Amino acid sequence: MNTKLLLAGLLLGVGTLTVQAQQTTAKKPLTHDVYDSWKSVDGDSLSQDGKYLLYAVNPQEGDGVLHLQNLANKTSKQFSRGYKQAFTEDSRFAIFQIKPQYAATRQAKLKKKKPEEMPKDSLAIYQLEGGKTQYVARVKSYKLPSRNGEWLAYHLEAPLPAKPAKDTTKAKAPAAAPAAAAKGGARGATAKKDEGTELVLRHLPTGQEYRFDRVTDYLFSEKGNRLFLVKSEKDSLHKAGVFAFNTATRKSMAVDSGRVTYKNLVADKAGEQLAFVASKDSTGKDLRYFQLLHWTAKDSRAKTLADTAAKGMPAKYMVSEHAQLGFSEKGDRLFFGTFPRPTQYEKDTTKLDEDKVSLDIWTYRDPLIQPMQLKQLEREQKRSFLAVYDLKKNKMVQLATPEIPDVSLNPTRSADVALGTSNVNYLLSVGYDTPSKQDVWLIDLKDGRRKLVVKATRGNPRLSPEGKYLYWYEPQDSSWKAMGVKASTPVNLTNKLNVAFYDEQNDVPALPDDYGLTGWTKEDAHLLVNDRYDIWRLDPTGKAAAVNITDGFGRKNNLQFRYVSLNPTQRTVPADEKILLRTFDLKTKGSGFYTDHVTRAGAPQKILLEPYSYTGIRKAQDSDRLIFRRSSFQEYPDVWVTNTSFSNPEKVSNANPQQSEYLWGSVELVNWRSDDGIPLDGLLFKPENFDPKKKYPMLVYFYERNAETLHNYRSPAPSASTINIPLFVSQGYLVFVPDIVYKDGYPGESAYHSIIPGVQMLAAKGFVDEKNMAIQGQSWGGYQVAYLVTRTNLFKAAMAGAPVSNMTSAYGGIRWESGMSRQFQYERTQSRIGGTLWEKPMQYIENSPLFYAPKIETPLMMMANDNDGAVPWYQGIEMFMALRRLGKPVWLLVYNGEAHNLMQRKSRKDLSVRMSQFFDHYLKGAPEPAWMKKGVPTLVKGKEYGLELIEEPATATPAPGQQPATTTVTQPTTEK
Repeated sequence: MNTKLLLAGLLLGVGTLTVQAQQTTAKKPLTHDVYDSWKSVDGDSLSQDGKYLLYAVNPQEGDGVLHLQNLANKTSKQFSRGYKQAFTEDSRFAIFQIKPQYAATRQAKLKKKKPEEMPKDSLAIYQLEGGKTQYVARVKSYKLPSRNGEWLAYHLEAPLPAKPAKDTTKAKAPAAAPAAAAKGGARGATAKKDEGTELVLRHLPTGQEYRFDRVTDYLFSEKGNRLFLVKSEKDSLHKAGVFAFNTATRKSMAVDSGRVTYKNLVADKAGEQLAFVASKDSTGKDLRYFQLLHWTAKDSRAKTLADTAAKGMPAKYMVSEHAQLGFSEKGDRLFFGTFPRPTQYEKDTTKLDEDKVSLDIWTYRDPLIQPMQLKQLEREQKRSFLAVYDLKKNKMVQLATPEIPDVSLNPTRSADVALGTSNVNYLLSVGYDTPSKQDVWLIDLKDGRRKLVVKATRGNPRLSPEGKYLYWYEPQDSSWKAMGVKASTPVNLTNKLNVAFYDEQNDVPALPDDYGLTGWTKEDAHLLVNDRYDIWRLDPTGKAAAVNITDGFGRKNNLQFRYVSLNPTQRTVPADEKILLRTFDLKTKGSGFYTDHVTRAGAPQKILLEPYSYTGIRKAQDSDRLIFRRSSFQEYPDVWVTNTSFSNPEKVSNANPQQSEYLWGSVELVNWRSDDGIPLDGLLFKPENFDPKKKYPMLVYFYERNAETLHNYRSPAPSASTINIPLFVSQGYLVFVPDIVYKDGYPGESAYHSIIPGVQMLAAKGFVDEKNMAIQGQSWGGYQVAYLVTRTNLFKAAMAGAPVSNMTSAYGGIRWESGMSRQFQYERTQSRIGGTLWEKPMQYIENSPLFYAPKIETPLMMMANDNDGAVPWYQGIEMFMALRRLGKPVWLLVYNGEAHNLMQRKSRKDLSVRMSQFFDHYLKGAPEPAWMKKGVPTLVKGKEYGLELIEEPATATPAPGQQPATTTVTQPTTEK
């Protein structure tokens, strides 16, 4: 071999390595300062002809950019702060609103501007072919007809109030007497009336405009042949009313006028009929009577169909103002809501408010416990019961009742039957018996007759698209069932098949869920359902044998097939054409697409299957062009464009080019066995330029199962409750996310036997710094963190968000977000005890970390927020008080007014910094922040935050190859 060539090659290699090293060195680790710059792509949509694409790129905080892409000539145009974007049906215009500048809105808030003085949206009308843009200021909303591209309606904000000129010639008038207070104050005052603002109807091809004043609501018919609008009252000559504008004749006519309130406009599919509810009562009345009104293009004025005196209206019932109205697809029926007239109570003027007792009375006979009643109070006050008006026979039929409150229709509302369901007889068991039971009726729309067809099912029966069958998955025998509406008994469609249609990985002490429904074929011919892998075609009569339309290919190859509808208006699965299947590899976690036929035999045909996650697939209505999202841990889910054969896919958006400037990392699927010998998967995230010869500190995050998220992108963002994986990986941590399998009655021990072997498996590989490992979890994950530190000292630090520490006290509590008793989750769902507290007292104690607090040696940081509606925050308090008394290192963060997961961005940013400081201190030897070292006394709450680092000798030795962390934070300014 030529020695000079060899030496030159070696030198070239060294030079290449040097360049690569310099490039790597130039990259920065992610910090908390990058969050606001990380963007997301929202609202991506194709024009119907497939030539244009709209999508918005928005930062987490700040001003976004709307992108309009011409896919034919590869050109693009950007609009600052554009959102709520849409194409017209004829693909000639793009319409969108434009937000005010973020800085301007923030400044207006600082100046405490009134709502009418705040910066308002604008509207943009962009001509796709000509490239011209028209802007309209102060627009609060717009609407487009779904099947007509020529018309646009937009609703203007009220004009800014004119500032009155100062009159220096008059003396200051004395203050007016509080007349309202003298007459009884706010109770007697009427509600603020909506004065209405100007609505503009624009003919887009010509630019011709029609303007309507005092508009409070408006509606396009589906075909755009009419615009309906509601006007408020101006004076005795300009009454409130409903009006119709004919876009063909360009003429407007009054539909109804003279009433105080008009609500809930709905048009039939043809645009030839309109229905709404209206009331003559003033807005200040406690009880307002509404009428149901109906108008057709042949009528000069709307006619009253239903009120309290209508034939068919149940005694003491009235028309509901809260129910959504709807026509049948043929327009021959109108569905509306009624409700029993509430009892009116006279005000007791003999008592002062301070003398009136306020209390809740709990009784064992209450169908729902008081907290649930309080949570559902507004819903119950607005509850309505479905009724139908036959427009041909001029007949009203009441369908729903308090005994059968929930009535549903087939999708086209064309069937002569409705489906009634009721859990009224089983309400006492809500809170511990799950899934709850219900009874099912078929209700005749012609006369309201009802027939009880299913008793005490735990499923969710529905009507087929044409209304020929009711069908459901029955958890009690894990099978799919169907029943003809004229039949008397249901047919079990899957009990003879040698495959499971229930969740085979179910590990809670409750009946397992199903794998979902693919849909129905045309004319209710076949029902398509999923098993874990494949899709089955079932004959709803039960006469023909079931057919695996994917030919068992999924089960044979560990693939999961799920139908993707490319036509959002399509109600059924096409049986006579090729269908698209989203495909997931259950072993490798890769995904892609196959095609198949519902009725033709043979295995599905592969399009692609790759180590990515594919989501958001949509097709242009009049073109074979598709858009989709593709992602991995390293690749943000940008928008891609292709065709129905997925040939030559092209990435269109580029939301986060700045990612290349930062150290990122990689992820891999790892496998091990639990202590019980069960095969498990997990995710191992590694820092960029990972060196297996070095040792890295490791964070372990867990919930239940996460391996299927292998190819999910995770944006750097402030945390609602859990560690931000890209941030910690970028800063030199390994992050391990193990799957967990559970054994009924032993949730804590199950977590221990799943997680610890996984950690030990990784530690045996030599690159984990076993002396610097920590764990973190939220909610159920927080419970598992609290449990694990009672069982092992393997971890140097732990953070538990919203943990349940004492199952015995939590068991009898309330989930305040829903008002439900917490019993069900311990007996039948996530907590997995499998019995009551009195049936299995020792298992409640054995699974409660609080009872083993003396064993804890791991420094523990907790978060328990005082408005948590899922886990009572006193669970964190119980654990904190125990550890504090025992002299254990423990911190409790309580974000005031915050929920189970942090909702406010400022709180999320704060938590993210504190978690970094906590883990950096214990695992990297970083200085301890003041909030950990000295706390933050309530005397300085809101003025000091304790985020500054206290420079003292490190409490931990940095791992080899790691620099001591110095989390950079900006100390908040003192609030005044």
